[in-house]
Amino acid sequence: MSIVDRIDRDIKVAVITVSDTRDKTTDKGGKLVIDYIGTVNAFVPEEHYEIVKDEIDTIQNAVKQHLAAGVDVVITTGGTGIARRDVTIEAVTPLFDKEIEGFGELFRMLSYTEDIGSRSLLSRAAAGTYGRQLIISLPGSSGAVKLGMEKLVMPELNHLVFELNKEN
Repeated sequence: MSIVDRIDRDIKVAVITVSDTRDKTTDKGGKLVIDYIGTVNAFVPEEHYEIVKDEIDTIQNAVKQHLAAGVDVVITTGGTGIARRDVTIEAVTPLFDKEIEGFGELFRMLSYTEDIGSRSLLSRAAAGTYGRQLIISLPGSSGAVKLGMEKLVMPELNHLVFELNKEN
């Protein structure tokens, strides 16, 4: 990444944990995302961190509220598997203007080679654009959050936001 491909302001991020059982004291995945975000020119305001139930309308409404409030990026954790209650992908993908297919593909490849082997096919991690904003959906486990943040999100966060906000 060249210096010109870097956004020249702090990036505002919202973190939404999707879970029927977690609260802010037990949410390891969401807190891990916040910790990673704090290591670059990005921040998560307190009002842009929440935990919502595994319900399509609830997830979609939360994502839309954060986007309407002007965040650059919404990162969700949880609800990306294949269980009946895992509906994050069904909630966020209809919001995408453009899906970033490579995100999910690379996440599954990295999961396969570095972590969980063939069980990585169960992951439906995804990312896409919403106007000049970005939505990223990661699985909820700490290991998956760490993998996604370290290998995909953090190396490209500035470049992604830069590309979404450049004029030409």
